[in-house]
Amino acid sequence: MSTITQDHPVVSQAEWLKARKALLAKEKAFTRQRDELSRQRRELPWVKVDKNYVFDTADGPQSLSQLFGKKNQLIVYHFMLGPGWQEGCPGCSFLMDHADGMLPHLNARGVAFVAISRGKLSEIAPFQKRMGWKFRWVSSSGNNFNFDYQVSFSQEQRDAGKVTYNYEASEATADELPGMSAFFKDASGNIFHTYSTYARGLEMLVGTYGYLDLAPMGRNEEDLTPPMSWIRHHDRYEASATVDASALYANSQKSSCSSCEAEK
Repeated sequence: MSTITQDHPVVSQAEWLKARKALLAKEKAFTRQRDELSRQRRELPWVKVDKNYVFDTADGPQSLSQLFGKKNQLIVYHFMLGPGWQEGCPGCSFLMDHADGMLPHLNARGVAFVAISRGKLSEIAPFQKRMGWKFRWVSSSGNNFNFDYQVSFSQEQRDAGKVTYNYEASEATADELPGMSAFFKDASGNIFHTYSTYARGLEMLVGTYGYLDLAPMGRNEEDLTPPMSWIRHHDRYEASATVDASALYANSQKSSCSSCEAEK
């Protein structure tokens, strides 16, 4: 881990307050820009979902419509846990460590939440139990949902060397990649795809990064390739120890999740 260098500026309280207020003006401008961007996001046109996707769930087969429950909005996290995997992607797991606490608040605002992976339910359930998560997690192993939302890629696509990810052609580095999609269901039961984001677009879902950005040394990822290589499953950190960021996580899966934040 990096240490604070001796040449870091140290000033009086008055000088610090002047610098802090100058930065505050920029922070406020950024907040207003973010609000405007969020408004424009809500104004995006929608696409009607015509396919009848059926998922394997702990409650039996359920359609995409059923995943809404009694809500009219649905957020899907595309979790990287592919067929044959024994554990999920550490980066996706890092993000989903933030999920359970938000569920009551999302529900109160009419939003249902579900994680969807291409691995079978029998592969998902043991890992979810190990992580202690309570959010709903279902399998798309019997449909093309992951492929249609461009987070899973066939062997044919990978053999061709290029896949479409984050709305552009990318190198075929993995068979699974992360993402988030949002859907709306109207009173007639019609479902619409309203938004999807991938790669660093997912950072807004990671509360830990928000705290790290406020810490003296920030994320401290500048010299890491990929930046998220310090992350472990939360039961893989040594007790009372700081992770050696130079020691890359050895994922036990056949597919590396190093692409979680490779897209800048």
